[in-house]
Amino acid sequence: MTASSASSGGSRSLLLAEVARATQRLADAGVPSPRFDAEELAAFVHGTDRAKLHTVPDADFDARYWEAVARREAREPLQHITGRAFFRYLELQVGPGVFVPRPETESVVGWAIDAVRAMDVAEPLIVDLCTGSGAIALALAQEVPRSRVHAVELDFTALEWARKNVEGSRVVLHQGDARTALPELAGQVDLVISNPPYIPLTEWEYVAPEARDHDPQVALFSGEDGLDVIRGLERAAHRLLRPGGMVVIEHADTQGGQVPWIFTEDRGWADAADHPDLNNRPRFATARRVAR
Repeated sequence: MTASSASSGGSRSLLLAEVARATQRLADAGVPSPRFDAEELAAFVHGTDRAKLHTVPDADFDARYWEAVARREAREPLQHITGRAFFRYLELQVGPGVFVPRPETESVVGWAIDAVRAMDVAEPLIVDLCTGSGAIALALAQEVPRSRVHAVELDFTALEWARKNVEGSRVVLHQGDARTALPELAGQVDLVISNPPYIPLTEWEYVAPEARDHDPQVALFSGEDGLDVIRGLERAAHRLLRPGGMVVIEHADTQGGQVPWIFTEDRGWADAADHPDLNNRPRFATARRVAR
């Protein structure tokens, strides 16, 4: 290697060295993915992507990187710092007041997309209850091109984030209670999907700081056993779905044996079952509405 090339390589080593330092700081703070987060923050601050961090010259190092690292070290969500969250093929705007979409929900949406395609309906009608940022509704609208997608959110702050995200899409956004929303669609919907609040109030102290201290409480907790909202959604889904329509509801991995039992035959359901996420943990329940 020539002296000039060594000099060139050395001029681009500062940011990577700082990322290594930041990774250690985040690891010490208990951040679950310290290397990824350190790199993502570096890419955000420097206006590049993670694969190109090595191309940032030393002279362009931005000291605001350490402000961002300090915020993440204090367990502020990465997505609140960068203002963006990635979900399947989407980049969403997120921030304080809206639930940050999680990777495990991607498998829930994947199952729903396959289920809708298998229905062989020309223009499937889909309802996303408790939409939050709009992630699920947008993914379905994008990946099921002829679908008609309605999304419901109760909280006004979350609704504003969803409105930003769905702008220009086919998603129709509604403010309201998921349990009573969209009476005009009763008996017509092909698929109802939801990632509702499902954490038991008794588990508050065990919730990760990123969620407990920054996600809206209404998007997290749901009664003593965590199933209060899901019980209400069971009735809402039955009201909205046509006979043969499907419901898909995310739940905690500790609730795998409980949620399918809410969708019982005597309440108008068949084929209630649980499904694992990519880590093979129980993650969502499905059922088919039958005529009664």
